[in-house]
Amino acid sequence: MKKIKNILLTFGAVAGLVACNDAIDIQQPGRLDAEAAFQSVDDLQAGLFGVYDNYDISTDIAFQSIFTDELSIGFDNGGQGLADYGFVLNAGSAASQVFWTNGYDQLNAANRLIEAAENLDPEEIAEDPELYDQVLGEAYALRAWGHFILLSYYSTDYADDSALSVINLDFVPTIDQQLLRNTNGETFELIQADLNRANGLLSDDTANKTRINKDFVTALRARIAAYRENYALAATLSQQLIDKYPLANRAEYEAMFLDESDGEVIFKLERTANDNFDGQGTTGSAFAGGWAGARFAFVDATLSGSPYFEMGRSLFNIIDPNDVRYDVIVAPSSLIDPDYEVNQNPATDILVIQKYPGSEGQPLMNDLKIFRSSEMYLIRAEAAVAQGNLGVAAGLIKDIRDARFGEDTTAPSFGSQTEAYAAILDERRVELAYEGHRYLDLKRLGARANQGVLKDPIDCAFNGACTLSADDFRFTLPLPIIEFNGNPGLREQQNPGY
Repeated sequence: MKKIKNILLTFGAVAGLVACNDAIDIQQPGRLDAEAAFQSVDDLQAGLFGVYDNYDISTDIAFQSIFTDELSIGFDNGGQGLADYGFVLNAGSAASQVFWTNGYDQLNAANRLIEAAENLDPEEIAEDPELYDQVLGEAYALRAWGHFILLSYYSTDYADDSALSVINLDFVPTIDQQLLRNTNGETFELIQADLNRANGLLSDDTANKTRINKDFVTALRARIAAYRENYALAATLSQQLIDKYPLANRAEYEAMFLDESDGEVIFKLERTANDNFDGQGTTGSAFAGGWAGARFAFVDATLSGSPYFEMGRSLFNIIDPNDVRYDVIVAPSSLIDPDYEVNQNPATDILVIQKYPGSEGQPLMNDLKIFRSSEMYLIRAEAAVAQGNLGVAAGLIKDIRDARFGEDTTAPSFGSQTEAYAAILDERRVELAYEGHRYLDLKRLGARANQGVLKDPIDCAFNGACTLSADDFRFTLPLPIIEFNGNPGLREQQNPGY
């Protein structure tokens, strides 16, 4: 046990890009370096769990829901998240810092494990070569995912390979390195190389949804292809997973968000009692952490559970009460005012979010769903629209609605690509609500759908921050000030508008 804890601590020792000039590289006596920590394949697997521990989308859930139109200010809000809610974003903002530092924590952890695996004694590898390949494959996939998360927040245009990306990090940097940003093309090349390596090492076993497998690789490739507007590839990859993972029925869908069934989950991050994420975490901020449901409430997902954020009215208005997603998202204890537009009284219209009601007896703690088959349907629909097949896109949206309503629904009809993209964006808004997608969805699809952030007037009367156009520069994060302190050359590569 002590050895495993020491292995995990090696990953916590490095925060961010470790490029600060004022850091002192001290070789402390008794310090457990990688060579000493990783002496067997079992050690590598223990270290892999430490890498996984760096990955958490509660930051995405918090920032993307607050900054867009998924939320309204809750009656128990004490000032949490008001800057993001008012579209205030600059190089000193929490989101600017947290996605950058978390991203490079993830890459450093993966790189240290990969380096240790490559230096492991061949005789030790021969003891369990299949486990060795699996661990190394997962590490490569995690590194690819980490680079993609960073790029998605800091690149201005995913489809432009010459646009600036982030700093590629496929090695363990020295303390004095001051690296500059790569291009999208260079970062995507690194991501694809890592995914190719991962796919060649991973087993075909997909039983454990909390461990990376080949289907994770396919799902990530499909998402990347959609972001890059490579729609022929996006259609092929998403269809492979559609064929393999049926949509959850109504009962399975509810059970999936109670962590009682994996339903249509392709991959998820497990959250369980006594792990490092078992707690409240920072509230109202992209720093987040802790239980996913604690992004919205202090106690539990009920009216009496101190909700400091509530469901945005503009989102609530597009969900049919006969849709199982309504049952999953909207707590039954909510107070719903049918005349809210006339009354304009938030105290009589309290929409409590219960997407994360809790599990294992712990309110607000649930597994984090990263890839589900419904996203693959929506990627496939997006590809169909881009290729001019509006009827195919309509059929895919109908498939999702049939599953969610539990009956045959009327297929939508689109008169233009703009209408079709708008329908896809609306369906993503409902299907993927509070799962960390809305901000990036508006960034890449908003202009094509002629949509941006649009809050109901009741949710923004107090501050006037009701709308944000999809072409606003704030849909790309600024590089954080803290990085400039140790790497001043990056100031010249700051994103536009900041």
